[in-house]
Amino acid sequence: MITATRSKISPGRLLIDGQWAQGAGKFDTINPATGEVLTQIAEASPGDVDRAVEAARRAFDDRAGPWRKMSASERGRLIWRLADLVEANIDELAELETLDNGKPIFESRYVDLPMVIDVLRYFAGWATKIHGETVNAFETAFTYTLREPVGVVGLIVPWNFPLLLASWKLGPALACGNTIVLKPAEQTPLTTLRFGELAIEAGVPAGVLNIVTGGPETGKAIVRHAGIDKIAFTGSTAVGKEIMRGAAETLKRVTLELGGKSPNIVFADADIDNAVKGAINGIFYGKGEVCNAGSRLFIESKVQDEFLDKLVARAQKMKPADPLDPKTRMGAIVSHAQMQDVLDYIETGKKEGARLIAGGRRVSVDGSRGFFIEPTIFSSVTNDMKIAQEEIFGPVLAALSFDDIDQVVELANRNPYGLAAAVWTRDVKKAHSVSRQLKAGTVWINTYGLMDAALPFGGYKSSGFGRELGMHAIEHYTELKTVWLNF
Repeated sequence: MITATRSKISPGRLLIDGQWAQGAGKFDTINPATGEVLTQIAEASPGDVDRAVEAARRAFDDRAGPWRKMSASERGRLIWRLADLVEANIDELAELETLDNGKPIFESRYVDLPMVIDVLRYFAGWATKIHGETVNAFETAFTYTLREPVGVVGLIVPWNFPLLLASWKLGPALACGNTIVLKPAEQTPLTTLRFGELAIEAGVPAGVLNIVTGGPETGKAIVRHAGIDKIAFTGSTAVGKEIMRGAAETLKRVTLELGGKSPNIVFADADIDNAVKGAINGIFYGKGEVCNAGSRLFIESKVQDEFLDKLVARAQKMKPADPLDPKTRMGAIVSHAQMQDVLDYIETGKKEGARLIAGGRRVSVDGSRGFFIEPTIFSSVTNDMKIAQEEIFGPVLAALSFDDIDQVVELANRNPYGLAAAVWTRDVKKAHSVSRQLKAGTVWINTYGLMDAALPFGGYKSSGFGRELGMHAIEHYTELKTVWLNF
């Protein structure tokens, strides 16, 4: 049987101006491993969004209030306290993440949540290091720049890494002194709501962090609201385009981290066994519901058969299982709708003439009605096939072959996305040469998927613009002001 939860899950409410409130309506959040309702969540109306924005605006504009009076070092200590509270409650948060998203508890507990803590502590350190410059351009003037907070920022977070991707935005936003209206994905709101409780416990002043739950209409209300100065969004390219159009009405600043169809390139001189492990991790970590998943695997033709044999053997050992079991490495797809989308792509791959060599089916785990799909691999894929061009966002790998460097670089770049890529080779010169030619925001060499709070992450082309993490994230949450004092 699917493991019973140890967490007490209360109905979700809205966090507005430091108080928990009911929304205009309610919706269910589902356990993907069982198909059963976990609890009901408040659905914010446009009026609820108005109240959240007004609270954030008051907290930002009130120069005598606790947020504006707080020094940079005090802000840093506050963010660090938040990290400490996440760490103290890590087991509960990991279980909530797994229950709501379907990902294995191993990933939630030992990968996602530790990085949330690391990201918060990294940006806690940045709070005291945001500064301008003195520009000695004129003898008759004193000229300098200031970095000031943008104001009220709207953060819209997807369902694949609910609390982790929220932290990528919350950390720099708070460090820079902004106030926040945060909307988690409707499929996975539980850890964000628990984080809101921890924020109150940490002493975040009322109005600084507001959490509004709901579906697309709630998100649209945030994007179009004249009281919000910036939108930071992670999600699909289609929704990112809608956000750009909606934000244009009020000339909001926008940063977008969008979809991907990342090429994972294996040369014949690579360490084949390590590359196989990297390819498995690159596509099946997080059930493939990862924007930078290595979903296009390019294998040099002279090692293709050996590589695919080893790849299939490892994939077939990854059995979908109870996400709360610490041994599980393949959990449940986040929702029935997403599962059906993935299954439709699998059928499309078959019709296009790709060869299904592993997986491809929905499976039942312990007799549950959960949303489980086997790790799936297609070979004999061509780069113009739908399964090689479109983001599937599930455990489906398209394997292609190539004969030389120029060919694989051209094929890898012939795709609308440009979020990430990887190169596997023992030839250092080749690794760096190919990495420079790939149109991607991140390129891994002889590894896949490693992340760090200090390293920027973001995309080229249809994968969006702007960078999260690292020092460059600070630029997106501050305004640069020039001051000119004429002597």
